[in-house]
Amino acid sequence: MTGVALLSTVIWLPILAGIAVLFTGSDRNANFARWLALAGAIAGFVAALPLYVNFDPTAQGMQFVELTPWIESYHITYHLGIDGISLLLILMNTFTTVLVVLAGWKVIDSRVGQYMAAFLILSGMMNGVFCAMDAALFYVFFEATLIPMFIVIGVWGGPNRVYAALKFFLYTLLGSLLTLVAFIYLYTASGGSFSLADYYGLQIPLAAQILLFIAFFAAFAVKVPMFPVHTWLPDAHVEAPTGGSVVLAAVMLKLGAYGFVRLSLPILPDASHVLAPVVIGLSLIAVVYIGLVALVQTDMKKLIAYSSISHMGFVTLGIFIFNPLGMEGAVLQMVSHGFISGAMFLCVGVLYDRMHSRLISDYGGVVNKMPVFAAFFMLFAMANSGLPGTSGFVGEFLVIMGTMKVNFWYAAVAATTLLFGAAYTLWMYKRVVFGAVANSHVAALSDIGAREGLVLALVAIAVLGIGLYPQAFASVLHISVGDVLAMAMKSKL
Repeated sequence: MTGVALLSTVIWLPILAGIAVLFTGSDRNANFARWLALAGAIAGFVAALPLYVNFDPTAQGMQFVELTPWIESYHITYHLGIDGISLLLILMNTFTTVLVVLAGWKVIDSRVGQYMAAFLILSGMMNGVFCAMDAALFYVFFEATLIPMFIVIGVWGGPNRVYAALKFFLYTLLGSLLTLVAFIYLYTASGGSFSLADYYGLQIPLAAQILLFIAFFAAFAVKVPMFPVHTWLPDAHVEAPTGGSVVLAAVMLKLGAYGFVRLSLPILPDASHVLAPVVIGLSLIAVVYIGLVALVQTDMKKLIAYSSISHMGFVTLGIFIFNPLGMEGAVLQMVSHGFISGAMFLCVGVLYDRMHSRLISDYGGVVNKMPVFAAFFMLFAMANSGLPGTSGFVGEFLVIMGTMKVNFWYAAVAATTLLFGAAYTLWMYKRVVFGAVANSHVAALSDIGAREGLVLALVAIAVLGIGLYPQAFASVLHISVGDVLAMAMKSKL
């Protein structure tokens, strides 16, 4: 596929489609905007499929590379490339965009074109983060992702949407500013290059590495989000519309973890090893403490938001134990969590659209009125609990196995998530779905229609596909994970 700009296509096709949707104008053209957005989202996913088909899992280094001068006076290039890690995240992102467009089909009835366009543009920008091999390009895409999500929360969110949108924006923007400082240092140290490949071979003193690591950590830890900089996430999820919550949990949180893999470990290996115990400690706190916090939530969206923080603790744990099993588990956990958390938020959205309440106490006996929905919800709840045969089991199991090889007690603490995850997820499911019909509002519920059933069925296929045949996804990771760990284990001092 040399000479075919596949990566530029997966970046700019959804962005251009989003711009086209914006030009549909007012809500008089809402139906046309919906269909155009769906066509753009499907085209974006289809454009990503050749990346998987033509990806060589036995080749080292970046594939589908594109390199064009951009701002030549500062040696900034339009440099793209992906490995197996990037590939899976791009596929998840483009697939999620299709789901979000379908999920908002009837729910969003004002500024429809702008809503759909925001997600298409956001999808292209996140693909840009996963493809960028130039530090300046990476930073532009990384920061640009804030704008569409800020608009989605601020315009289509709940009663406290302005507060939540500002908190989300300020937390993530302020953390990222230190990353810009780090890039400027690396630009100078490399003799005037923004190429990430040039940074991988730099000889950087340990003291400088630690400062650079802290600068990267400020951005990526907030994005994940890690304890204790996680407080923006529950507010953002509660106020965001369903589509915003799905994309935020499924893809945007992964930008931080991806930054650790693409930048922190290979560029700053010594600092990564020195500070790994701190990151592991914060990850285990997220797994245990945030899992306990999720147990006491009364709002379904908040419970799932805290669940996301706890599960993302597995990702950072797997990355910083410097173990192939742990790293592969972390990447599979990123993909799996994207589908499962997205599915959980979609299920809450289905209920909220009908009853306009997220409180667990307002429900009960939903299975009596919505049996098909209850079956889908059960599958996703079990996956969120780590049931074998679902994607929720694969990543966590690999991370625990990898951690066990490093430290038994780390693995023992991490494994508690299987208990806490099952406790808070099944407690919520029992209260909402089982029992007698709780009130007249539940009695008036109607089961999911064809569109909602299609959305949930697509996610169910993904969740079961990864769970039953993880090799299809793991096979593209082996060499890429090995490359990252080889750089991470190689001292440059």
